[in-house]
Amino acid sequence: MQVLIVFCHPEPQSFNGALRELAVSTLEDLGHQVEVSDLYAESFDPVEHPAHYLQRIEPDRFLPLTEQRQAFQAGTLPSDVQRELQRIERADLVILQFPLWWHGLPAMLKGWFDRVMVYGGTYSGSMRYDRGYFSGKRVMASLTAGSPAPAFTRHGRGGDMATLLWPLHCSLYYLGMTVLPPHVIYGIQGSGVSYQDESEFRAHLEDEKAGWIRRLKRLGSDAPIPFSGWSDWDEDGVLNADHPLAWRP
Repeated sequence: MQVLIVFCHPEPQSFNGALRELAVSTLEDLGHQVEVSDLYAESFDPVEHPAHYLQRIEPDRFLPLTEQRQAFQAGTLPSDVQRELQRIERADLVILQFPLWWHGLPAMLKGWFDRVMVYGGTYSGSMRYDRGYFSGKRVMASLTAGSPAPAFTRHGRGGDMATLLWPLHCSLYYLGMTVLPPHVIYGIQGSGVSYQDESEFRAHLEDEKAGWIRRLKRLGSDAPIPFSGWSDWDEDGVLNADHPLAWRP
């Protein structure tokens, strides 16, 4: 299996960095081929702007989706976007490794979606959800959070983790991917940036290592998060009235 790890953390020696290295070594030991996209180390530009498109179809105003579609069709996408798309194309499984910042994705990773998931290439009005471009590819979010696990439950101060991750999971399914349940490690001070000393860092990492390795070993058999599809929706994008989960007053 070909695995792509999209790593989004500015510090390679962070807890997230350690999880990335453990994933690489574990998956390679299992016989998989692993590629890493290190967004900070490779200086990925997360901001979509006109300078990325030298051959503009609309020179007087910037319409991102129009320029993305034109560049994809013409084969003139920015080199960093082409690189990331090629990496995804090679992958059977994508792991997104990141810290939860401000109850969501780091800006770098959000920008990766904005620029790499190009309109007219990886999605369109008819190429979405269970008809998505990346159908057949599996994807999983691996992330760290600062507060303990109970704080991220329905009535916790951090908010329900499933709800916080819904925009990410919905976007991944929008692209046609099979979305696996996330792997969340809680109680990481500063999402893996600061520890009182190296021994504290190592102790926490050792506590979580076995669970992460177990999860990596079963990725091929994990049941995905269930989503509804085009046949389940009416013309307004709402579950059909006869669907078992449709809401009724």
